[in-house]
Amino acid sequence: MTDPYVIEWSEARDRLNANAREDADWYAIVAERLCRPTDGLRLDIGCGGAGMARALADVPPDTARVIGLDGNAEILGGARKHVAGTRVELSQCDLERGPAAVRELVQDQADLIWASAVVHHVADQQATVDGLATLLAPGGRLALAEGGLATRHLPWDVGVGEPGLEVRLQAAQDQWFRRMRAELPGQVPMPYGWTEALTRAGLNEVTTFTILVEKSVPLSNDERYHVLRGLETYLSRIRETGLLGTDDLAAWDKLLDPESPHWLGNLTDVFSLAARSVHVGAVG
Repeated sequence: MTDPYVIEWSEARDRLNANAREDADWYAIVAERLCRPTDGLRLDIGCGGAGMARALADVPPDTARVIGLDGNAEILGGARKHVAGTRVELSQCDLERGPAAVRELVQDQADLIWASAVVHHVADQQATVDGLATLLAPGGRLALAEGGLATRHLPWDVGVGEPGLEVRLQAAQDQWFRRMRAELPGQVPMPYGWTEALTRAGLNEVTTFTILVEKSVPLSNDERYHVLRGLETYLSRIRETGLLGTDDLAAWDKLLDPESPHWLGNLTDVFSLAARSVHVGAVG
């Protein structure tokens, strides 16, 4: 049996590609806020489906290089389809190898580095933030998309199982995340938040902004499918961990089974609501 606390990134390719499409509006808003007309190089570290890389390329000037880096070749294969016809460059680079590997690839200092939900997968998060900060040009910004409020999709009572199913799934996901971090080889605790990590990396003007991301009812078929895939991903991570009770697992199996009369795909009040935080620090 595979370790439920180890992510097989190749299997996440389709989900990451879908995220790049579904989150396009959010990426565009954040890119407009972070980019400057003087930028010469913008990096998307751990680019996944390259949703942010594409958004960074859409913000002038057209002379700015935009490079997306990811450690998984299969994920990059999917990302190339998303950025086809744009000026985004993609390269394979594992963040665990440190800033020297990134510097060797890009051969320049970055004016903006974006890293979304990637640093928390690295054993030593502070050292990684420190390393990314060294890649910045004078006046450059490091933006970490981490934290915020968990996405919600369901009413408190969906008529199957005990009310609060999604709340308990998110609590189990939080425990899964704690165990995933604990099992990373050489894991180093970081008992403080991302703004403190940016400050300890020597960056200035450290701040956080949070954007509400909402897709209201009625969801489109594509939006509903994306919600169901996300819930299936969370459930698959924790099914074998014992973090969720058998009654809750049975309820989720009914909700996610297209042949079940309780299938979430038939509900009209499935929604998508989240608050996503971005933490930013600058050189100089």
